[in-house]
Amino acid sequence: MSVYYASSPVIRTRSVTPMTGDCYRSIPMISHGSVTGRFKKEMDMGHAKTYYNPARNALYARFSHGDWDMSNNSNYHMSDRERSYAERLRSDAWRAVKETDHRTRNRQADVTKRLTDRVQDINFWKTELNNECRAMENEIENLQEHKRILEKAYHDTKNPLHIAEECLLHREKRQGIDMVHDEVEKTLVKEVGIIKMCQDRMKKYLQRAHVQLKMDRSALHEMEKDAKDKHHAEHLDDRMQQMRNTSMGIGYYPGIESTDNTISVPQSWIKFTQNNILRSQKERAASERLRGEIDACLRQCANDMWSIFNNVNNNFNTRIRESTDARNKLQAHLNRTMQEIFDMEKNIELLRKAIHDKEAPMKVSQTRLEERTRRMHVELCNDPVMRTLQREVSEIRDSVRYLKDKLRQSEISMARLMKTKSTLEHDISVKENSIAIDSKACMGMRKGFPMDPKVGPIFNMPLAVI
Repeated sequence: MSVYYASSPVIRTRSVTPMTGDCYRSIPMISHGSVTGRFKKEMDMGHAKTYYNPARNALYARFSHGDWDMSNNSNYHMSDRERSYAERLRSDAWRAVKETDHRTRNRQADVTKRLTDRVQDINFWKTELNNECRAMENEIENLQEHKRILEKAYHDTKNPLHIAEECLLHREKRQGIDMVHDEVEKTLVKEVGIIKMCQDRMKKYLQRAHVQLKMDRSALHEMEKDAKDKHHAEHLDDRMQQMRNTSMGIGYYPGIESTDNTISVPQSWIKFTQNNILRSQKERAASERLRGEIDACLRQCANDMWSIFNNVNNNFNTRIRESTDARNKLQAHLNRTMQEIFDMEKNIELLRKAIHDKEAPMKVSQTRLEERTRRMHVELCNDPVMRTLQREVSEIRDSVRYLKDKLRQSEISMARLMKTKSTLEHDISVKENSIAIDSKACMGMRKGFPMDPKVGPIFNMPLAVI
């Protein structure tokens, strides 16, 4: 520790070098005897030779006392100045150390806090993604189940279609006049069309379900990939958040602060995850709507097929009753023909007039039917009027046929009576054949709705009211 009055580090050297033999010879000698004698001893002792100024008879000095004081004062001031500067420098250095340490600690704490917030943000969005992934997985399972049920229902429509087509083929075995395009045949054709239409609808929904499953799996894959990336980032940032100055594995990476391999900013980062979640929600909503449409399709197809099935059965029963009535009537006519053969000649004119009288009603009925075919679009309705007109034409035709039969029987007289009897018997056999086809061959297959009872609640479900 230095003090104000400490000795100066500057050491003055001797004004002359010690006297040697060679130097002694080079110095001029003074002839004054007293001086010579006095300095011989000093030179012999190795001291420098002293010179006197003859003008003032005094010792000559290189610096004055003022120079000496000024030199000392200069050294004092220089020492004060340098010490003051050193003290200020030490104070500034200590303050810089404190400030940089404080700033570094604050910055590190701020980075740690931001890493904590970042980990929380990543965890939040990862949780959202995982929740949406679970919801999407459940939706995919539900849609796959609906698709499986729809495929099963589609295969189950093949049996009713086969039976309807078999009924049409069996009814082609009818004979003679019974090869009529009646309501049974119309409804059978309609049943085949409805079943095929249901099959087409089911096939369309199967294709849509297949495409929707692809879209759902694609959205699920993107979310799983995003969640996996967030899990990795969360683990990494969590390790960085727990890293301290005393942690293992820290080191220098020169120039790393200049490296920027980022491809997103916080806004785009959030937007990317939100888009994935929104896409999944959109596909999930579309999948739910599709499942609802599949349910509606199954119910609608079940309603349509049940309705047309019952309609066909009712028409079959009606046709069987009509055929039975026709057969009974033919039998009665045969009996009456055998009994009333003798009166046929009297009734020929009456029969001819009756046949002529049927022309006007037939024209009216057929004209009505023909004009009603000009209705447009949905107005082409098979309403009770249409069925009544059709039955009216059939009845008029049957009546005319009946009268003509009677007329022919009357005109051929007795010679043709046996032939008429044979004709009636043949017609009765035709009716018997038709009745057997409709009641045994067709209705035998249609006693129960041709569905596999192991399918489940597809076509056995409570049907909605349409």
